[in-house]
Amino acid sequence: MNLPVIVLGARGMLGTDLMECLRRRNIPAQGYDLPELDITNAGHVESVVGQAKQIINCAAYTNVEKAESEAELAFRVNGRAVGQLGRQAAKRNIPVLHISTDFVFDGMLDRPYAETDAANPLSAYGKSKYEGEKALSASGCRFCIVRLQWTYGRAGTNFVKKLLDTARAGKPLRVVDDQVGSPTATREAAEIVCRMMELPMSPEGIYHLAAKGYVSRYEMAQFVFETLKVGVNLNPCKTSDFPSAAKRPLNSRFNCGKLEKLLGTAMRPWQEPLREHLEQV
Repeated sequence: MNLPVIVLGARGMLGTDLMECLRRRNIPAQGYDLPELDITNAGHVESVVGQAKQIINCAAYTNVEKAESEAELAFRVNGRAVGQLGRQAAKRNIPVLHISTDFVFDGMLDRPYAETDAANPLSAYGKSKYEGEKALSASGCRFCIVRLQWTYGRAGTNFVKKLLDTARAGKPLRVVDDQVGSPTATREAAEIVCRMMELPMSPEGIYHLAAKGYVSRYEMAQFVFETLKVGVNLNPCKTSDFPSAAKRPLNSRFNCGKLEKLLGTAMRPWQEPLREHLEQV
């Protein structure tokens, strides 16, 4: 029987692009999301794990601000449920590729983060995602953790969409210039995840995935509006100018050398996929 790849969180930003990528590559795939699959429901998880050749887990609680007041829910979805998924997969020797985040780091390093750097999340969201990483690694399953950052895509809410919505409303924009990272298209991330799955041996361990090069949020916003030739009242500010419930890492830069070595190719510069995305939207 030709078992499918199971994608959890299939209608989210990354999940949508993953499902399209799998179909383009003629990889049998089945996607699940709320309400038909709740990753915190052991019965739901058991029913789909038994159908799978491999599992890609994109399901997550992602509201960084609300996680501070809904920490129990964030830890249940991002932490305990991931461990439960891993234990179910271990029983059947099914590999799990799990999506994590740059928020597992505190952003205090003065260089890009490698997979071997110690995690020290600042927020409830980051702590819940790190809890999921630890729970998966302790579950006994064959696992691969792919950490992403600054993602944008056609589905869901993201920084690029918020910029464009604010500009269309004619409102002035203040964007932080002290948070630095790599804008990463979910379409690019999906292609790389599919390539990882097609390798002769399923990769295991932790990998950092981000576009090549680094930029501040403010510089990213400048690029978006200059590319679209949109006039907007855009001004730089500091993270401290925005009181928020959740703390965010100022340095989200990733060292992607481990993944580049695995695939034998370099990441694309962040400007190229972002320009392509803007042409489509």
